[in-house]
Amino acid sequence: MQTDKNILIAFMLNFAFSVFECVGGIFTGSVAIVSDAIHDMGDAVSIGISYFLEKKSKQQPDENYTYGYARYSVFGSVITTVILLFGSIMVIFNAVNRIINPVEIDYNGMIVFAIIGTAVNIAAAFFTRDGTSLNQKAVNLHMIEDVLGWIVVLLGAIVMKFTDFTLIDPIMSIGVAVFILVHAITNLKDAMELFLEKTPHGITVKEIREHIARLDGILDVHHIHIWSIDGQAHYATMHIVTNADAHQIKEKVRAEAQEHGISHVTLELESEGEHCHEKNCSVTFTTHAHCHHHH
Repeated sequence: MQTDKNILIAFMLNFAFSVFECVGGIFTGSVAIVSDAIHDMGDAVSIGISYFLEKKSKQQPDENYTYGYARYSVFGSVITTVILLFGSIMVIFNAVNRIINPVEIDYNGMIVFAIIGTAVNIAAAFFTRDGTSLNQKAVNLHMIEDVLGWIVVLLGAIVMKFTDFTLIDPIMSIGVAVFILVHAITNLKDAMELFLEKTPHGITVKEIREHIARLDGILDVHHIHIWSIDGQAHYATMHIVTNADAHQIKEKVRAEAQEHGISHVTLELESEGEHCHEKNCSVTFTTHAHCHHHH
């Protein structure tokens, strides 16, 4: 897959650039550029982490990780996001400080830096544009944010050059930071839901139960558990009560699950009147109890 190489290219571009940017921000006296540098540096580090974890997440399942390594990619996105959260908070802090104590800004230098910044980041965004994993989406989101951040800095620099209104600089950097903060929090929420085994987006247990219960030969279905490994590969386990041919029933249920985007199903088949061994049998979202206790 192209993913790994693209992430590496983005990392190189970003890292080299954030160093260059820090110097530029100090040289022009612009807090918007320095704050962008902090943000870029955070991106670069997190992209580096993503790169290794994305590589690892492609490994096939083995004895130690029977579900495979896809969650490593999600974990990469968590680390990235946390770095971004800290970065944005620092940026806001610096900007507020700058509003209280304004400084001279070299507008022309700022404009030049912003033009180069926009160009470099458009290139990086282009390299990471077609990611499917949560991790690659996180990386691409950074790239797009960087482009936006730079366009804002560029426009701000031009306006300041003509109006001499220096407050625009810190205000812009707060704007960029808030934008990143909101996205980072959403990203973190998605990743946490995966780790907490929440039912994947777009899948409802009720609907799946109804659809499977309707299949020919199935008397009842309970103990449905659905979770996702990385936001794309969904897994499910369930108990099915049937007197029909096991093979056919399994085929039908698998086909139905596939339609709901569940790629991996583990089924336990029980015949009618069989004692269901799990204690909380009757507490299974459905109205009637499934355990027929035969003494």
